[in-house]
Amino acid sequence: MPSPMISIIFSFRNEEDVLRELIARTRAVLTKEKEDKTIAGWELVFVNDASDDRSLEVLLQHAQNTGDIKIITMSRTFGVAPCVMAGLAHAQGDAAIYMDADLQDPPELVPEMLKAMREQNADVVHTVRRSRQGESGFKLFVTKIGYQILNRYSSVPIPREAGDFKLLSRRVIDHLLQFKEINPFMRGLVAWVGFKQVFIAYDRQARFAGKSKFFVLGKKVVSNFLNSAIINFSSVPLKIASYCGLCAILIDILFAIHALVQKISGVAIPGWTALMLVIIFIGGVQLFCIGMIGLYLNSVHEQSKMRPNYIIESTYGISPRARA
Repeated sequence: MPSPMISIIFSFRNEEDVLRELIARTRAVLTKEKEDKTIAGWELVFVNDASDDRSLEVLLQHAQNTGDIKIITMSRTFGVAPCVMAGLAHAQGDAAIYMDADLQDPPELVPEMLKAMREQNADVVHTVRRSRQGESGFKLFVTKIGYQILNRYSSVPIPREAGDFKLLSRRVIDHLLQFKEINPFMRGLVAWVGFKQVFIAYDRQARFAGKSKFFVLGKKVVSNFLNSAIINFSSVPLKIASYCGLCAILIDILFAIHALVQKISGVAIPGWTALMLVIIFIGGVQLFCIGMIGLYLNSVHEQSKMRPNYIIESTYGISPRARA
């Protein structure tokens, strides 16, 4: 096979302290790969999620007279997954690697990913985290529980500890770009597409600089888990709501039988305690069921609007063909 053209896609927001080091290390890795003739060339596609620091200025400085840096700037903050999809839509490579820009995922792993694609004829190369430096035990525990829930109830198996650092072949990219989902869950979509998928392990580094934008129980993380991962890849919450409703009906029948037996035997029915317990239980189950159904209705409502997942404010270095 001829050596492929590689696109590296970075989705980021406010990473001015990291970008210089990221560009230098990535270029060094890709230059070595080109010298070894394992790749024909590369492009670095930076998707700027409406940063309000000097990130864009830093990128423009490094893009002068090089031709390998492409910049896509969003009209506002849309989130990681929409930015990754925008990068894939404008990538011109025969294969693409998407990753975060904080250097927790080392660009030095790219040669191993390319080797796995080449030698195993893989369409997807997942990177699986053996260890995660600089992250609290509580975050690791919550993440482990999250993956267990996803794999227990998802319609497709989602690789554990395989984050947003993957290599995709051109045909996988083309299939992903056909999806029109609101709030796409990239890890689930990549697994859903299928084709041959392989795994390589690595040790995830601590952030090179700056602070994480994703807190373990923050709004972004919880919303992504519920609205993107669970709702889009599982119908279990609806089934749980049905089971809870069924249990409530059975318990209510038992209470009704108990009350009827007491009435027939002439024994006075207990007063407020039993009555309030039943009311509170039934009310709680109803609210829980309505909440579960509400999540799915909200997903249908958002999808029915047919709004785009992102809007691009400006681009730099993107060819007319790529924009089309």
